[in-house]
Amino acid sequence: MNLSFAPEIASVVITLLIAFLLAKPAGYYLYHAFVPEKNKIDRFFGPFERWLYRVAGIHQGDQNWKKFLSSLLAFNVLAIVLVYAVFRLQGVLPLNPSQLPGLEPTLAFHTAISFITNADLQHYSGENTISYLSLLIGCLYLNFVAPATGAAAGVAFIRVLAGKTMGNFYVHFTRMITRVLLPIVLVLAFAFVAMGVPQTLEPTVAATTLEGGEQEIARGPMASMIPLKMLGNNGGGVTGVNAAHPFENPTAISNTIQMVLMLILGMAFPFMYGRMVGNIKEGRVIFYSMGTLLVILVTASLIFEYGGNPKLEALGLPHSPGSLEGKELRFGVTQSSLFSVITTTSGTGGPNTMHDTLTPIGGMVALLSMMLGTVYGNVGGGMLSILMYILLSVFLSGLMVGRTPEFLGKKIDFKQMKLIAVTLLVTPFLILVPSAIAFSTPLGYGSISNPGFHGVSQVLYEYTTSATDNGSNFAGMATNTPFWNISTALVLFLARFIPFITLLAVAGSMANKKKVPDTIGTFRTDTPLFGIVLFMIVVIIGALSFLPALVLGPIAEHLTL
Repeated sequence: MNLSFAPEIASVVITLLIAFLLAKPAGYYLYHAFVPEKNKIDRFFGPFERWLYRVAGIHQGDQNWKKFLSSLLAFNVLAIVLVYAVFRLQGVLPLNPSQLPGLEPTLAFHTAISFITNADLQHYSGENTISYLSLLIGCLYLNFVAPATGAAAGVAFIRVLAGKTMGNFYVHFTRMITRVLLPIVLVLAFAFVAMGVPQTLEPTVAATTLEGGEQEIARGPMASMIPLKMLGNNGGGVTGVNAAHPFENPTAISNTIQMVLMLILGMAFPFMYGRMVGNIKEGRVIFYSMGTLLVILVTASLIFEYGGNPKLEALGLPHSPGSLEGKELRFGVTQSSLFSVITTTSGTGGPNTMHDTLTPIGGMVALLSMMLGTVYGNVGGGMLSILMYILLSVFLSGLMVGRTPEFLGKKIDFKQMKLIAVTLLVTPFLILVPSAIAFSTPLGYGSISNPGFHGVSQVLYEYTTSATDNGSNFAGMATNTPFWNISTALVLFLARFIPFITLLAVAGSMANKKKVPDTIGTFRTDTPLFGIVLFMIVVIIGALSFLPALVLGPIAEHLTL
């Protein structure tokens, strides 16, 4: 290995190692935060939460899956209506020192749905479009709502697998905010202020450039938004360039903290799951299987980004250390590549580089990271996807050995598998069908900035980031048009809530099953063998679903270099 790259590789290893080491204690904290039994966490937060329940008129009793789902959907739909109204009326509402007008209807519709679905896909430049009130109510508020919703659904499914009731949506939702998100965000907001991140409601500052011109420098409540958008896997930035902006990401330390925050809750869920179902080994198997996928994706991205563009070398241009196009030089190739993989695997979508300028295979790695959806994924939703693949793996393994499949003592029948099959088809359908429609109309392909194979990748990326609740932007298309606002908003909404409906229905069906004792023929799910099976099922299904589209886009582009 070239020793000059040793510090760069060491920075990657250290970042991942920090996240891996924090995952287990974070998972145990989540376990104690959500278990109904009294503990130290409950004694500390319980009185405040019970006061909230009384004020809101919330009954804390257990819900069946239909009541749980209806509560989840109703709360989110009401939040969409509220935030849409704020975006539209922005021009006449307070906390708008720059006198920004209300958002155009389709943009307001898209932005409200984007933030409620944990995607935060932005078709606008934040500092030039969103007022402080819209930022606080429309964005910051939904940055609490979205991950808390996903966590509530994930916890409910795990409780059913553990042989308990599903619990109450509002209780899980409240606990995620009061016990997890709010305390961490409050502490880290002060840390980001100390690193130089602005936290103010004052208007923009006029600055004189070196050429003598005037430039408006955007500010805002950034320090409070950054830890929340990363920890909750939201990703929407105050500025258009997101984590590449020196105000949002000023130092190497802030860059590392943001990457760890993106990973930590998704990594913690397998350990919480292991404690809840009473099988810690199984939680570790899930953690290591998904960790292996993460390391492979990071390695592939680094190899191809450091390989650079051979066409530039053929032109006789000076050789640079990798592909630096579109990257913030403060972070370079290594931290930009690592960030691109972490922000897409974690479902966060808060990049520190422009993904449109990644090498073709580097862009494909980002696409695959989203398409797989199980490399820890976003809060709660990622664990739901993993559990879906676990049930599928158990079912297929049972068929291969001629046994009735069972998982954690509960039989898996065709009713559950039909719902899982529908869930598996949702993401490919919502990526590939809208992409085909976009290519067939000038309203769609007219926004492509780089025709040819790269244009295929641009369209594919836009619908992939929508269908996987990611929200990172390829940043190469003109997407703030009625066609793209409405089509991606519909994809965002359906991709978020259809899996909630189907998988909570699976949980409801399994909740009614009696637990059967393990026998000598029971397929164990806490062994390295099952970890390998789970790994292969995730990879094979992802490849079968998306390989043809990837061949037409990034792979074909790579072969032309």
